[in-house]
Amino acid sequence: MPLPLAFALVAVLGALIAAAGFAVLRLIGAQLRLARRLAGARELSVSEILSLPSAPPRPVRVRGRVRTSDPISSADGEPLVALHRDVAVWQVGSGWRTIERLRLTRSFELWDHAGSLSVDPGAAAEPLVTIPLVWEGSTEELGETHSAAVARLARGDGQPARARAVTRTIGVADTVLVLAEVRIGNEGVASLAPPIGGYIISSLPLDEGMRVLGGSRRALLAAALIGLVGGSAIALVGALAAAALAFLVKS
Repeated sequence: MPLPLAFALVAVLGALIAAAGFAVLRLIGAQLRLARRLAGARELSVSEILSLPSAPPRPVRVRGRVRTSDPISSADGEPLVALHRDVAVWQVGSGWRTIERLRLTRSFELWDHAGSLSVDPGAAAEPLVTIPLVWEGSTEELGETHSAAVARLARGDGQPARARAVTRTIGVADTVLVLAEVRIGNEGVASLAPPIGGYIISSLPLDEGMRVLGGSRRALLAAALIGLVGGSAIALVGALAAAALAFLVKS
């Protein structure tokens, strides 16, 4: 087998390994981009933000407490500033199909002893970095609210086999981390703005947040990352070697 062709096949194999790693990351729900952005930012308290003489060149991770005068009331009476709920049903051949995507938010103040900064969680990236509340059961347990959507899907692709609801919340008085851009006004007053892609809001300490963003199966996460990085490297080396050898052969 000619060497250029052999290295081209190596590049294809590497690409397949990388694709498999990426597919596993999607399967376990890993959010590596959000994790990298949140973990890689400099962390500052609200008081440190308010005393900055100039805005940092990159988004920062701001730590503070949540408060609002106009909270959302959850079903159990808990005051919230963000409630994200996704309801989906499982159909054979189609997988999970979303039938409800609820997003309720209230602007809040991120505060500490020195002052506060306003945040609009309506501009947050998804998912919120919280411990999600996950419910699974039969479609009959969803109730009348979703009966029309379930019936519509049943007419098209058959009766859904089961249902799932995933709820994420940020509560009043939670301590949160918010990835945000800092802006300094003409009068030297600091404020927060969503970075490209939106605020990243976590109600968890950083190490716990990284575990949540890593997906549901940590053993698979390591294997998927090795496959993605290693496969990409193999594909790159194989492609470069094949191109170089093909050039030398033609010369």
